[in-house]
Amino acid sequence: MAAPSKTGPHPGRALVLLLVLIVAMLLGILGPKLFAPSQWEHRFKVGLGLDLSSGTQVTLRAQTLTGKAPSTDEMNAAVGVIESRVNGTGNSGAQVQPQGPNLLVVTVPGKGSQQTIELVSSTALLMFRQVLLYEPYGATSTPVPGASASASPSATPSVSGSPSATATPSASSTSTAKTSAKILPAASPSASASGTASPSGSATASPSASASASPSASPSSAATSGAAGDPSLVHKDVLAKFNKLVCKPGDTQAWKAQVGYVTTTPYNDPDVQVVACGSAGQGQWGKFALDVAKVRGTEVTAASAGLSTTSNQWQVNLTLNGQGAAAFSTLTSRLYNNYYAAGQSGDQNSAVLNQVAIALDGNVVSSPQIQGAIAGGNAQITGSFTQAEATQLQNELKFGSVPLDLKTLFVTSVSAQVGRNQLDAGLIAAAIGLLLVVVYSFFYYRGLGLVSVCSLLIAGTITYLAVVLLSLYQNFTLELAGIAGLIVAIGITADSFVIYFERLRDEVREGKQLRPAVESGWKRARRTILVSDTVSFLAALLLYYFAIGEVKGFAYTLGLTTLIDIVVVFLFTKPMVTLLARTRFFGNGHPMSGLDPARLGAKTPWRSSVRRDQARRRPDPATRGTASSRNPGGS
Repeated sequence: MAAPSKTGPHPGRALVLLLVLIVAMLLGILGPKLFAPSQWEHRFKVGLGLDLSSGTQVTLRAQTLTGKAPSTDEMNAAVGVIESRVNGTGNSGAQVQPQGPNLLVVTVPGKGSQQTIELVSSTALLMFRQVLLYEPYGATSTPVPGASASASPSATPSVSGSPSATATPSASSTSTAKTSAKILPAASPSASASGTASPSGSATASPSASASASPSASPSSAATSGAAGDPSLVHKDVLAKFNKLVCKPGDTQAWKAQVGYVTTTPYNDPDVQVVACGSAGQGQWGKFALDVAKVRGTEVTAASAGLSTTSNQWQVNLTLNGQGAAAFSTLTSRLYNNYYAAGQSGDQNSAVLNQVAIALDGNVVSSPQIQGAIAGGNAQITGSFTQAEATQLQNELKFGSVPLDLKTLFVTSVSAQVGRNQLDAGLIAAAIGLLLVVVYSFFYYRGLGLVSVCSLLIAGTITYLAVVLLSLYQNFTLELAGIAGLIVAIGITADSFVIYFERLRDEVREGKQLRPAVESGWKRARRTILVSDTVSFLAALLLYYFAIGEVKGFAYTLGLTTLIDIVVVFLFTKPMVTLLARTRFFGNGHPMSGLDPARLGAKTPWRSSVRRDQARRRPDPATRGTASSRNPGGS
């Protein structure tokens, strides 16, 4: 019966797996620029935090509009609103962190951060306003006169139906819903089946649904200017702002300066008409003239995204309190009775006037059509939303329902020069630490120091690629505390190979040959390494969970590099030692290999024994082939 075969180590497999991991990370970084080598260097950039680049940090105190301390839910909502604002300005790496019951710390790195801080310290309000005028970006724009005048129907602009809803935040994206959104009563049987008015006015309506449904619905000179709606309903000063305003796609903040909205007060006043920019759906971005707010965000009690039970499409369910329900009922009844039928017949002015804009922080995030008088405070907003779009609109409605008054307490600015100096100091400290470990490794472990240095280089490469990936896809920013975590990681990696090397040398001292000593030493070291790294990772995890501010950055990089250490030790350090043990330099215990049995005080110096065995087996050239010299006595 044949003896069972033993499965030996396969270091090549581990090294191939490590190579695959590194290649996969490189492909993830290059992404869409894989076949554009000239763009590669722009992909390999690490996001730097405030203390390593430049920027501003502000501490805000939050309170309700009545002066009371905010609840936890209100603080979380404020964080969401501020994050939306900051992300909309293009500041990657900005952080909003609550501290204590009523403090918010906003960190914005990079240029232009001071303007962003002024933006985030203002109160965000949600308003429901009727759309009075709408003009898409790129339309032939001439000043809209202050009074309506008759115009040929052929002059009606080709506005794609009515402004479509967008479910993306007003401060972050320009993606829109595919069709015009609609507000319907929650109990309406046609909640998901209502059609959308076509741009050409081909939707059918009853004979009474004529363009004369309301005097204000008749075509006006607004049509000849590229805008749709009724300028006679707009106050002169607001109309002047509307004519002046240019809303470029994606612009959610810069437009405000054009019309003098240097603070949030003008567009947060519910009792005045305003102008606004926003996404109008169907790939359009435009400007709006909006009426006074009939319903406010504080009157929203619930907003949830879900699938319609009739059409299996995503929709947002909206619930208002008693005061909001009464005001919304009055508003939707008036718009539906005056403009709906004419809008369905193709009158674009009526189609625009039948919109209710949902404005958050001065920007229009959605402007759905009114499909019926909505009483009771329960409504549905539909519009062929994707799940992400519906969820975004849900969040916008929730954020606007709990506004907080934000007071600036402290502002700290870091110049680019100071940040650069701190970055250089951190990198120098890391280089010195790495150099000391390398010198010690070669001095103490000699030839094995080559394995330790290569392990450090591999760990550093994977760590760099991981940080780049996080910067690209998670807006990760490396701070000075994070660099400290990376420096500590040098010690963690060094500790792992020290444990293994010492276990290996112990096996050699016991008199074992190098190859079996490599495997038995690994079995003894493996558990110790895993326990040590587990303790480090748990410490980093707890520190990240309970800490605030920059300490989180230290804990994050410490936990990340601890995981990387396990990968390097298992996929590189041990397999490489296994391969080196098969070479003559290490396998024969060369004095410079770091595994010399005599230098280690081995009980059985296997290096010398091997040499004696080889000498014994080697025939003497002077007596080769002479039997008498090998056996003088004969046989």
